[in-house]
Parts: sequence; C-alpha cells; structure tokens
Amino acid sequence: MIIDIQDDFDLEKIAESGQCFRWQKQGENQYWIPHEDTSLTIEKISEEEYCLDCSQEEYESIWKDYFDMDEDYRQIRARIDAAQDPFLWAAAEHEKGIRILRQQPWEALVSFIISQNRNIPAIKKSIELMAAMAGERRTDLAGKCYYSFPAPEAILEIGETGLSECKLGYRSKYVLAAAEAVSAGQFQAAELMALDSAVSLARLMTLYGVGEKVATCVLLYGLHHLDAFPVDVWVRRILENEYPQGYPFERYRPYNGVYQQYMFAYYRMLEK
Repeated sequence: MIIDIQDDFDLEKIAESGQCFRWQKQGENQYWIPHEDTSLTIEKISEEEYCLDCSQEEYESIWKDYFDMDEDYRQIRARIDAAQDPFLWAAAEHEKGIRILRQQPWEALVSFIISQNRNIPAIKKSIELMAAMAGERRTDLAGKCYYSFPAPEAILEIGETGLSECKLGYRSKYVLAAAEAVSAGQFQAAELMALDSAVSLARLMTLYGVGEKVATCVLLYGLHHLDAFPVDVWVRRILENEYPQGYPFERYRPYNGVYQQYMFAYYRMLEK
C-alpha cells in the first residue's frame, strides 16, 4: 500500500537515533522492521510517499500507532523560538524527521538494559542472538525468516546460561531479573503509561540493574512519556556546553524527550 505523510518522517534519522535496535536497512530508502508479532518493509518512493508491504487494516491497527502518526511533530518543532534558543532550533531543523516510536515496552526494557556501557553494533548483535535463541521463528511476506523478540517466559527458560551465550556479560542477570519481574506481574506497561512520569520512573528503578538512565530510556521509548529526558555522555556534554545557565525544561514540556532526540542526533553529527 502507498501512504502519504505530510508530517516530519525520515526513516534513516529514526533508524540512527539510538531508540531502536532491530531495524535493518534494505536499500537506500528502504527498511525492514520487526514489531511484536509481525514485520514491515517500508520504502520512501517520493518526497512524501511511502510504500508499505501491509494491508490498510494492518497499517491502521499496528503501524500507524507504532510510528506515532497521531502526533504532529511539525507543531512540536514550531514551539522552538529561533531567537530565544538558536541551538535547539538548529538541531530540530537539521534532525527533523525523527519521531518517537511506540515500541513494545518489554522489548524496550530489555534492549536498554542490554545497552548499558555498549556501542550500538554490540547491542544489536546481542539482541539478535537472544532472539534466535529464545524468540519464535517467523516468515515475512517476502519469505525472509526472522525471530520475534523473546517473551519473558522464554528468557526464563533459557536462563542466565543461555543469556550469557548472547554476549550480555554482567547484564545477563539484569535481563533475567526483569523477566522474573514481568512474569510475576510487577511490570505492568499499561499502568506505567498512565502514571505520572516520576512515579513510573521510580517503579522502573526498583528493577534489579535498572538505573535512572535506563529507566528514563524505557519511559521515553517504551512507555511513550514524551517528556522523559535521558541523559548520557552526549546529552551531558550538550547541557554543559550549550546550556551553562540550565536547560529550560519547563518551557519545553511536555516534549522534552523529542527535543532531546534532536539535540542528541545533531551533536553526534557535529562530532563526526
């Protein structure tokens, strides 16, 4: 099917934004994306048109929500005053097209536990090893075989020994603890989405091995709290260099997480 997207939407910028780890680039303007119990191949075919290998019904029920199409990202960018905050305006202008995906909360939790002190290629490798070991084998419309993201019960079944074979290192015990907590009903995604961000953050940080950085990433990328503002070495550098008098969180609520993505991607680009 063909869809026309009038809002900010850039496949490569989303893929390289550090929020998702299973997207696979198929061609210059094409990506393959697994999500929950299905997958999608999406290709940009003109400035605003995209070809998706799914039905209209599947797009409406799954992918429209996944890409957060009900949110107007142009309006989010329009809230930035170029004269008042030239750095953020430049970052948002350069990185427009990034959207905050509505990822499966369990996958986001495990992915960001795995991400601790690791680069993106290593994160991706561990996730694919884990999927191959504990996920369900599936076939997409083009005949491509892949594995779904493992359920908590499947993680418990392979145990710490199996997880260690996925090159998780010390993170194996953290992933196992998360699987135990979710299986026991201690991590209820719907509840955490509805709660205040501070309360959800505190609940996430009760999980073994989950500190503030990982918990904030889960809030933003898995629970869609768009005001969540993860701080890593890049963002810390931005705050020190660009906002020595303090970053204006109150001015930019409730979209601080979106602005963080623009700044993060922009600073990495400037570094390169």
